[in-house]
Amino acid sequence: MSSEHTGGQDAHESATKKALILETARGLGKPRFTPAEIEQIRRQLMAHLGARGKTSPEYIVRVLQEAGLRVAWSTRADEEDQYEEEFADLLHFSTLDEAEMCLVRLDELLRKFQAARDRNEIERVREVALLGRRRAEMIARNHKVAPAKRAEKEEVARWFAIWLETPDAFFEWLEVRKQSPEFQEKFASGSGEEA
Repeated sequence: MSSEHTGGQDAHESATKKALILETARGLGKPRFTPAEIEQIRRQLMAHLGARGKTSPEYIVRVLQEAGLRVAWSTRADEEDQYEEEFADLLHFSTLDEAEMCLVRLDELLRKFQAARDRNEIERVREVALLGRRRAEMIARNHKVAPAKRAEKEEVARWFAIWLETPDAFFEWLEVRKQSPEFQEKFASGSGEEA
C-alpha cells in the first residue's frame, strides 16, 4: 500500500492523532510546550497508537499551535525568552548592595554560558554589563542627582568596568576595595560627602 494513500481511513487516523495530541498536551497542564514536552507527547502517541502513532515533532508543534497553545519549539528561542526576563530584571541597582548582586548574577550567567561554550549568550552578558556601566556613568554625570548618589553611581560604573576587564579577579578585588579607607570614608558611614 502506497504512503500516498489519502482515503477516509487516513483522515480518520489524522483526526484521532490530533485529538490524542491535544488530550495529552492538556493532560500535561503546561503553560507552554518546550522540546521536552513535545517529546513526551510523541512518546505517548506511540504508546497509545503503536506504529500508527509515530509522528514527527514538527507535526505535534503544528497541531498545538493550530489549537492556540503556546509552543517554544526552538530551544534557543526558549532560552532567550527565559534569559530575557532575567536580563531585564538585572539592571536595577539603586544601592551598592544591589549593584553587587547584579554583578554576582551576571557573573553566574557568564560562567554558565562559558561552560556551555555559547558565544552568543556570553556576548549578551557582556552587553548587559556594558549597558549597566553606561547607565551608572550617566547618573554619575547628572548634576540634578544628589552628590552622594552620584558618587555611588561613579563607584558602580567602576565596578562594571573592572568586572568586564577581569571577571575572574573581580570579586576578590571588590572585597579589598570595600575594605579600603577611601571606600569606607565615602560609603560605609552613609554620609557620601566628599571634600
